[in-house]
Amino acid sequence: MEKLVELEILGLSSNHSQSGSFTLVMGEVEGSRRLPIVIGMFEAQAIAIEIEKIIPNRPMTHDLFRSFAESFKFKIDKIVISDMKEGVFYAKINCNSDSTQVEIDSRPSDAIAIAVRFSARIFCSEKVMAEAAIEFTEEDKNEESKKEMKSEPQKVAVKKEGSLKDFSLDKLNQLLEKAINNEDYERAARIRDEINKRN
Repeated sequence: MEKLVELEILGLSSNHSQSGSFTLVMGEVEGSRRLPIVIGMFEAQAIAIEIEKIIPNRPMTHDLFRSFAESFKFKIDKIVISDMKEGVFYAKINCNSDSTQVEIDSRPSDAIAIAVRFSARIFCSEKVMAEAAIEFTEEDKNEESKKEMKSEPQKVAVKKEGSLKDFSLDKLNQLLEKAINNEDYERAARIRDEINKRN
């Protein structure tokens, strides 16, 4: 059986090389490697909303999956980033009920959005880690904590704006883009909800 490496979510940031996409950084639980995965804006939002424990007005797709699975007494054991072909990651969602065990093919971004909703463990095959992970040194960790300290005041400043109800739809769309660029997913979710109320 292939060796699996357990991962945890370390961060989510906008991807400057691909507009409208985000980089999800996964870290080895017992090691120093990082696995960056480029994901779409919707999936990034779905992961961020669950991590921040924001409750949307209506269920999003991954929340619907959770309700559906729970209604039929299915549990998610784990998700596995199982393969990588031509730069594209593949994942499997391992589900079970009292009588059945099923493995479902999935994009890693969807699998991870579902894993956070079920508090399921996230794994990656050693083969994929060997091919796609980046070794993270103590020096890199120090650099990262310096960057976090510098960027913190910027995030606080973004939140100090007027009530969302006072803004036009165009302005809300601009604010949404700004919140996403500043990686303020909590604010982005609130703005998105306000936009959805008006549509």
